[in-house]
Amino acid sequence: MLTSEFDYTLPPELIAQEPPVERGTSRMMVLHRSNGGVEHRCVADLPDYLTADDLLILNDTRVFPARLQGFWTDTQGAVELLLLEPLTLPVDASGSPELACWLCVSGSGRRVRRGLRASFAEGHIAAEILERTGDGVCTVLFRSAVPLMTLLDQFGLTPVPPYIRRNGDDRQTRLDRERYQTVFAREVGAVAAPTAGLHFNSDLFAKLDAKGVRRSMITLHVGPGTFKPVKTDTVEAHQMDMERYTLPQKTADEIAHCKSRGGRVVAVGSTCVRTLETVAAKHDGQVVAESSVSSIYIYPPYRFRVTDMMLTNFHLPKSTLLMMVSALAGRDHILSAYRQAVAEKYRFFSYGDCMLIV
Repeated sequence: MLTSEFDYTLPPELIAQEPPVERGTSRMMVLHRSNGGVEHRCVADLPDYLTADDLLILNDTRVFPARLQGFWTDTQGAVELLLLEPLTLPVDASGSPELACWLCVSGSGRRVRRGLRASFAEGHIAAEILERTGDGVCTVLFRSAVPLMTLLDQFGLTPVPPYIRRNGDDRQTRLDRERYQTVFAREVGAVAAPTAGLHFNSDLFAKLDAKGVRRSMITLHVGPGTFKPVKTDTVEAHQMDMERYTLPQKTADEIAHCKSRGGRVVAVGSTCVRTLETVAAKHDGQVVAESSVSSIYIYPPYRFRVTDMMLTNFHLPKSTLLMMVSALAGRDHILSAYRQAVAEKYRFFSYGDCMLIV
């Protein structure tokens, strides 16, 4: 299957650069899988499409301020690090100041190599490159007088996606810190938000509760691979990055009860779909409690084992996320709906509007 089959034309001005003024006010396109029919609604109308038998699955991962800006200590040249994954310390930390080892992506005008040192957070964080593991990816040892996460909270920047343009404006920095985060975020570890969850606020949850709609949590720590472009000519040749997930026993039980009563499992975002379908694929269609990593790649044709409905934002052309929703709703239906979204001037991507696939 050609990657070009998942392309569409998007005017740049439709890429949302900021969230709506209030959560829960975004537009929601409703796409019916059976016939490709489309309705234009608001995300506040979500309860109209659910029943007390249904179950919402949400991702409670929490984005941390994973971007550090500083300088190389030898040249004073600028460098930025994006912290991806904590690693086991390669040295004895006893009797030392705070040490932490992370897998990072380096943004710099120079080639990263072992032994390079950098300074961040007004000198409070010292960093040393231990190993270059890939294109821009490296293992970094951090030294600080207080825990690294404490300093990240003070000096780190929210890692918004590359299509959201930022120039260091303080207002936008504060806005991203608050709004590029779901109201139910709990488990720290993501460098990108599960953006379908950004639409939920207390009013929407109250309406869902009033209708008897249950909800359960999974955790999938979203990595930068969610923005990784498909550079291969064919869909099948692309490789997905791995992401850590946890599916609790309570959620596994709720899914079993939902299926037994004839309800529908409604995945809020692609991260929930990836977690549910990863677990089911490993366990012959069953959803069990476990913590592991997922590199599942969902594209047409794919038989969904758990997911019945999906709330999701609009995705980039030729992206793995567009392929996932095409597998659920059909490529022709999705591309037709996207053309309508462009014509109706929906707002696209992370801070944009959403689509409910029913």
